[in-house]
Amino acid sequence: MKRSQIILLVVFLLVTGGISMIVAGNKTETLKKEKETNDDVYVPIKEVKNELKVFSMESYGQVTPNSEINISFEVQGKLERGNLTMKPGTNFRKGQLLYSVDNREGYATFRARMSTFSTLLLNALPDLELEFPSERNKWIKFLNDLDPAKRLPALPEINNSKERLFITSRNIFAEYYNLEAQQLRLEKYFYIAPFSGTVLSTSAEPGAVTSPGMTVARIAKTGGFEVRVPISMEDIDIYKSKGKATFTNSDGTMVATGKIIRVSGVINQQTQSADVYYSVKALEGEKVYNGMHLNVAIETDAEKNTVTIPLTCYHDGKVMVLEDKKLVPVEVLKVHSKPDSLLVTGLSDGQILVLERIKKNKKGTKFIGIERK
Repeated sequence: MKRSQIILLVVFLLVTGGISMIVAGNKTETLKKEKETNDDVYVPIKEVKNELKVFSMESYGQVTPNSEINISFEVQGKLERGNLTMKPGTNFRKGQLLYSVDNREGYATFRARMSTFSTLLLNALPDLELEFPSERNKWIKFLNDLDPAKRLPALPEINNSKERLFITSRNIFAEYYNLEAQQLRLEKYFYIAPFSGTVLSTSAEPGAVTSPGMTVARIAKTGGFEVRVPISMEDIDIYKSKGKATFTNSDGTMVATGKIIRVSGVINQQTQSADVYYSVKALEGEKVYNGMHLNVAIETDAEKNTVTIPLTCYHDGKVMVLEDKKLVPVEVLKVHSKPDSLLVTGLSDGQILVLERIKKNKKGTKFIGIERK
């Protein structure tokens, strides 16, 4: 290769390399600018302006019966239906027989024991008539009143200590009280409704064998309801001082009124709230049902400067404010809630509130606010 050709080749390579470096540099700069541009995040904001307001403090709760119990038996045997078919939603009246357990074996044992007791008493009558002739008639009447189909009659009145010692020596007292215990046990084969109410659920059907303590059904008393309302510790004194409250349904219609009947002494560690229990009295023309969700409200004046914020920016007691294109968490105190917003304290006038929750905050990201009216 000639010298001139070599020189031309070197010059060509140098020029080509220089051009490639310039293009690569421009590309890197462009990518860097694009990356910087992509790191900018636009967020909706609003300037904080606190106001002193009159508002209705609200919370929520679920309607539950004043009395709700499980039906179970203390005896074992085959479950039998009562005066009605027990299904969820079935209504019953106080005093109705809801369930029974096959008591034929227990009843046979009771009759056998009563027969033994009658024989014991008959054997004691000759000596009783000889020792206490004036007491003969009352014991004969007592013996005649013994009937397995009826309740056990009361023991005759004992008039003197000698008669008591005689009756005790013949083991009459012991057998009578054993017989009385057997009769009480027979009553446990029947479940009589303790109140008027409705069936919430059933867990056994007639024909199944029930064991002592096994839940057969769950019932609730109708006509008496209460609402358990979680109240923050900051507001609980206000609710207690008011005492009364109004209840609205999901449509905002007022359906009931009530008053505090008790306050729980246990605080929920996660929400820092205590349960307040209200009685519920439905308004004329309105109905309240078990399991119904209600909003509870009391009228009171807010004593602190507050600001309304959307629920979307509130998380774990904190909101984000924008400072020098960075997100800064600020703790706030919730004093009132609505379906889509909260009334809080803890923000200062002029702070820039971020109206949406930012889940990821990449290091180096710059946030640019767009004011939302």
